[in-house]
Amino acid sequence: MRGRTAPLTSVVVLAVTLTGCAGPAGPADPAGHPGRAATERARSTGPTAGPATGPVTGPTAGPDAGRGARPRASAGRAAPPHDAPAAEPPYRRWGLDAPLAPAPARTPAAGPLAGGPARPALPPVVDRIPTRDKVVFLTYDDGAERDPRFVTMVRELRLPVSMFLTDSVVGPGYAHFARLRSVGAGLQNHTLDHAALRGLPYAGQRAEICGQQNKLKARFGLRPRLFRPPYGAYDAVTLRAAADCGIAAVVLWRAAMGPAGLTYTHGSHRLRPGDVVAVDPDETGGPSLRERTTRLLRRIQEQGLTVGRLEDYL
Repeated sequence: MRGRTAPLTSVVVLAVTLTGCAGPAGPADPAGHPGRAATERARSTGPTAGPATGPVTGPTAGPDAGRGARPRASAGRAAPPHDAPAAEPPYRRWGLDAPLAPAPARTPAAGPLAGGPARPALPPVVDRIPTRDKVVFLTYDDGAERDPRFVTMVRELRLPVSMFLTDSVVGPGYAHFARLRSVGAGLQNHTLDHAALRGLPYAGQRAEICGQQNKLKARFGLRPRLFRPPYGAYDAVTLRAAADCGIAAVVLWRAAMGPAGLTYTHGSHRLRPGDVVAVDPDETGGPSLRERTTRLLRRIQEQGLTVGRLEDYL
């Protein structure tokens, strides 16, 4: 009626208040849903500070969300409570009290085995990498344990791990390691048949090492640079065969996480920066691969360390 003239004999003034059209606009109704993509990001990265920054659909979108008619609730769906709890952060889902500290940025060219005229004729044998970075390196052998949830763990924690694979153990399970590789795991050489190499003739050792190089090349398009001899047993012939197969370093370990806990091959019973840690396969039906990894990560954090990518240092 505003803007129209009433008859002179009967002047009536009507004050009409239109809800949402007069006065300053209030804040957007927080009852809107953040959308599936934002929800998934919250699940994978944990709680975030402030409101969601992704696109918002429905009546709450835009700066004028508080103006006009009230938003209509979706049919059959109740609005979530305003104080709904945030999604659990990934580190808590995997049994940690705090997120892993990020490893220092590093490229393979900066490692101690970077190419150059002084490169040794035979690959060095390492169980620890000299570094001031507060990192240790997680390695897994054989390929017998193929828990799909371990892939999720590696992805959600962004966990740099190196898998030393034996063809006869992996068997038909290479697809599992393709998934691990897709979330950042490194795939390395652990022989064709898990034979103890020390004392074998050159031809036999070369067949074991080069044979697995060829298998991994055929399946993944890569030729590993790192090799771990089964049982940690090697000799001078092993090093010569490894070099002839394109191996840059023979990797042992200074500490190992087994079903009974963390053990050390030598030195102090404490993790040190640069230690290579082997997560032993479990054939006893004890703690799962995920549980052993969680125990190890807790120990790493307790000692003020984090996990680095082995391939970035060698």
